[in-house]
Amino acid sequence: MADESLFDFLHMEIVSHVYKEQQNSKGEMDNKDRAVCVSVLESMGFRVGQGLIERLTRDSPSFKDELDVMKFVCKDFWTKVFRRQVDNLRTNHQGTYVLQDNKFSLLTQLSSGKQYLDQAPKYLAFSCGIVRGALSNLGMDSVVTAEVSVMPSCKFQVVIQKL
Repeated sequence: MADESLFDFLHMEIVSHVYKEQQNSKGEMDNKDRAVCVSVLESMGFRVGQGLIERLTRDSPSFKDELDVMKFVCKDFWTKVFRRQVDNLRTNHQGTYVLQDNKFSLLTQLSSGKQYLDQAPKYLAFSCGIVRGALSNLGMDSVVTAEVSVMPSCKFQVVIQKL
C-alpha cells in the first residue's frame, strides 16, 4: 500500500518538476513548450519501461508472436507497473492495439468525471513511454498514444511499426 502511494506521489512530482522547469526557463508556456515537457516525460518513461521489462522477462520463455507480447504486457507487465490488469485489449490484427484501463492508477488521484480532463495528457506521457520502452526492448518499435474521455478511464493505442 505504501509503495503504491510513493510511486503515485513521485510520478506527480516528476510531472510537476518538468513543467515548472520549462516554465521557469520560458516564462509563459505555449503549445511548443508543453510538447517539450511531454517529450521529456515520455523519454523518461521509455528508459524506465526498458529496464522494467528486462527484469520481468529475465526468466520468461520467448514469445511466439506480436499478440503474445501484447498479452504479456496487458497482464503481467501492467500488473507489476500499475497494480492491475488492463480491462480490455483489442486489435485489428494489423499492428494496432487498444488497451483500455477503466481505473488507471495514475489518474485516479486527479479526479473522476471531466473536471481535470485538460490536465490528463501530461500525466499520461510517462506511462506511454513506459509501454513504448517495454515493447522496444521486446523487439517491437511502436508509437503509443493515450486518450481520456472520462477520468480515470484511459485508452492507450499502440501502433506497431513494421520494418
